[in-house]
Amino acid sequence: KRGRGIVNADRISQLPEALIIQILSLLPTEVAVTTSVLSKQWQFLWKMLPKLNFDSLDQRHEFKTFSKNVKRALLSHKAPVLHSLHLIVHLHLCNSMNTAKLIGIAFACNLRKLVLEVDGGRFSIPESLYNCETLDTLELKYSILMDVPSSICLKSLRTLHLHYVDFKDNESALNLLSGCPNLENLVVHRYPFSSVKTYTIAVSSLKRLTIYTSSTVDPRAGYVINSPSLTYLKIVGQIGFCLIENVPELVEASMIVSSQIINKNLLESLTSVKRLFLEFSPLMIKFPAGSIFYQLVYLELLTHEAECLNLLTLMLNSSPKLQILKLLSPKYQSWKKDVVGKWNKPKIVPECLLFHLETFMWKGYEWKRNDETEVAKYILSNTNRLKRATFFSKPISSEERVKMVKNLNSVVRALNSCQLLIK
Repeated sequence: KRGRGIVNADRISQLPEALIIQILSLLPTEVAVTTSVLSKQWQFLWKMLPKLNFDSLDQRHEFKTFSKNVKRALLSHKAPVLHSLHLIVHLHLCNSMNTAKLIGIAFACNLRKLVLEVDGGRFSIPESLYNCETLDTLELKYSILMDVPSSICLKSLRTLHLHYVDFKDNESALNLLSGCPNLENLVVHRYPFSSVKTYTIAVSSLKRLTIYTSSTVDPRAGYVINSPSLTYLKIVGQIGFCLIENVPELVEASMIVSSQIINKNLLESLTSVKRLFLEFSPLMIKFPAGSIFYQLVYLELLTHEAECLNLLTLMLNSSPKLQILKLLSPKYQSWKKDVVGKWNKPKIVPECLLFHLETFMWKGYEWKRNDETEVAKYILSNTNRLKRATFFSKPISSEERVKMVKNLNSVVRALNSCQLLIK
């Protein structure tokens, strides 16, 4: 029987070593390193950590110690693989030369993932990065300049994130992607003042592509996308032009774009998708005459302009297998108050309404607007298989709610036993 008051205070040391390392990996790296003084057992455990994270601001009061401490930690690392290294570097605390050395040492640890954030100047990526055989994921952020040689070979790279980094020239951007033969996931936050005007993304292995641009991007700048394995595409922000070629495997696309020029082929290139989200000015996007979205089953459309309702008509006519339709109206839009929209309803009932549409949702529905009411009543009265229709409206009185429900219910077809919900 244990005596009272006698407690084993070091229970954590009795845990399996693998579990202790997992616990240490949840701590800031600098804190995990300090555990080496606890006992002989703990002296080397931190050296097996799968992930290391360092921020030069954490040592801003100890000038020139950051690079030494990170170098010591990397050289002491004993695990066969370093799964992740996250470096946040402020160049006034760790200069470009020392940062490049730290990256080189990390690669010698069989690094799988590198996240590099740079601030306080412009950092040029060292050539050692462009030939790392173990790197699976690379995330580069902020004040980074890429001068990519034609000899680049990142054969293991699967995921690449570029956050506001810049390239020396067009050739550097082309070299980077051509040197990643197995790249599957690319995320680009485009640098507003990039020297690259035409961003060409031609990667045969690429499956997911996400592009973000800001309103300060040159309106003449744009993209050429040629990725035959692409299954997911998302573009957000202002674009000058966007030429999408050879994407036969594309399943899902999200276009949240604004443009100062008319894009002629943007929608035409998306006719193979099954899921589509659209938010743009219909006047800036030319609808592909005669094109059919044969596989489209899910459509979300933002009705932020009166003309969007007529785009809806075109999409209904061109999407014979559509099953789910969601309309999204922003809560506060000036055009809703000042513009009387005129909706051009389909000349004949679209095939999707007759045979396939099962779910209809409208967020931000304005039941007092004639055009929106006309659209809602048309869909409800012409669907044969609709199971649920949900309308999200701004707060209204109970009397108004009764009127809205009665108004919509009056056109719901008795044949389809549709559940009508007002929220």
